Amino acid sequence: MTMGSLPPAYFDALYKRDPDPWKFETSDYEAGKYAATLAALPRQRYNAALEVGCSIGVLTQALAPRCDRLLGIDVAEAAIERARARTRHLGNVRLAGRAFPGEVQQDAPAEGYDLIMLSEVLYYLDPPALMRAVRVTRAVAAPGADVLLVHWLGPTPDYPLTGNAAAELFINALRPAATILHQAAERDYRIDLLRL
Repeated sequence: MTMGSLPPAYFDALYKRDPDPWKFETSDYEAGKYAATLAALPRQRYNAALEVGCSIGVLTQALAPRCDRLLGIDVAEAAIERARARTRHLGNVRLAGRAFPGEVQQDAPAEGYDLIMLSEVLYYLDPPALMRAVRVTRAVAAPGADVLLVHWLGPTPDYPLTGNAAAELFINALRPAATILHQAAERDYRIDLLRL
């Protein structure tokens, strides 16, 4: 039996129990992963960026100086509220409670996003939703956009997919429209950079 995509209620419950359930603010693992994520970006500056699953905004805050405009989205309202507090002083950041892939196109700029960040999110989707995510990514991307995937490689018993399975399905579905620019696998996570 295939597990369906995780619903917003799953994330609402996590943030109700713990305002930082993955320890984004304090984890050495997260700090190292964020540094590697930013180092993998091939451009110093992006016109319009979309960060899917921004959570409490730790990566959002670090990414913001490299973007003229940055939209961070998350399905958990408690996470968005904490992200808003963290990035309140950043005039180029906007945050919204949105589901991915379902509610992303309404916010896309006319010229599209030249950076789409999918960090630790694709394995929450079941395969049909992941295929919709590929179609939406293509639809909101600017020509030549960078798409950065980052995924945990450890066990994901509560998720529909593993990090490797989610990344490979997404990459294979996005090709041949996308070129792989960079791939790196650390002990606990992988980074895949694609260009559309």
